[in-house]
Amino acid sequence: MAARRVNPRAVKLHRSYSVPELAACFGVHKNTVRHWQRDGLKPLDGGRPVLFQGATVRAFLSTRNASRKRPCSPGTLYCFRCREPRPPALGMVDFVSFNDKSGNIRAICATCETVMHRRVSKTELASILPGCDVQYVEALRRLKGSSPPSLNCDLERQAAA
Repeated sequence: MAARRVNPRAVKLHRSYSVPELAACFGVHKNTVRHWQRDGLKPLDGGRPVLFQGATVRAFLSTRNASRKRPCSPGTLYCFRCREPRPPALGMVDFVSFNDKSGNIRAICATCETVMHRRVSKTELASILPGCDVQYVEALRRLKGSSPPSLNCDLERQAAA
């Protein structure tokens, strides 16, 4: 299962936390907090129970979350299968418009051939994907405009008989 990012702001800066308190604060298992300690989270001292300062926990989790981010450079979209920003295959991108100002970019990953998506405004389209061939696709029709459903007439015949 993929790692879940915890919110570092859930701890108070000037408070000391034990392992079970940190686990309850973030909604994770106690072993997760112990893994954080093994990965570099420093306790207050070497005594028992093991206590952590809130400011230290917040700084550790903030740097850990920041190191996991993969910002997309111009000309790339994030591929969930590769877990990396990748360029679209053959430089071809579809833009599905939702309204006058924004829409979704849809492209195929050049490495693993997975469909990649990104929400973007029309004004930022040229700066996000320079040098890519953008095709404008009409959005799918909504259910609101569909024809009324067919009625089951068999029930009326059974009631009349």
